[in-house]
Amino acid sequence: MDESILVCVYYGPNSDRLIRRGHKIATMLDCPLYVLNISRQSSEEFDSSQQEDILNWQALSQELDIDGLILKTNEDRPIQQVIAEVCNEQNISQVVIGQTAQSRWEEITKGSFINQLLRALPFVDIHVISVDRQIRVKDHMYEKAIRAYLVDDAGIYRIYFDLPETFIYEGLFYKELGTDFDNGRFKFMHEGKTYEIEVDDGYIHDETVMKNLNL
Repeated sequence: MDESILVCVYYGPNSDRLIRRGHKIATMLDCPLYVLNISRQSSEEFDSSQQEDILNWQALSQELDIDGLILKTNEDRPIQQVIAEVCNEQNISQVVIGQTAQSRWEEITKGSFINQLLRALPFVDIHVISVDRQIRVKDHMYEKAIRAYLVDDAGIYRIYFDLPETFIYEGLFYKELGTDFDNGRFKFMHEGKTYEIEVDDGYIHDETVMKNLNL
């Protein structure tokens, strides 16, 4: 039987390690690798931390040449049912989940969930990976990230925080601590890669970055 790997991730510090572990298994077996995240929320309800994690997953998927990043939102079905559905759709033979994790994975990776998942996936191997409990430390030079939009205002590039009619990129803005101005960093995705550019009082002055992005 052809092999195919599915890594289930949740928001927090452990998803990177799980994805890389799944990639290692997929490389050894020379088979496809998929990453799955399941959320009860809609994408519009995601906070900045969740947005940042999704950006990181997208960048890691590009780096590792992952076959698919699957984001299931607005899900009210049992988690194991959604995982089983994805496994059937992608012909998954092995599933990777974390032994410990933040938030919902703390709840679902205990014995009762494992038993439910085994019943839902009788012909799929399940790998329960021990993951690091260390909590991610934010860069103390910046405030918590907020959603922002990069806009071309007649050749002048600036950051908007309210959704504009048109914009070039949607991303996250990290404001520097100790300033009343919109100084900081704007993080966004372009053609599968993550970029960070400096923001000075709401404006972008780095012409080199703009040229590299063909702006």
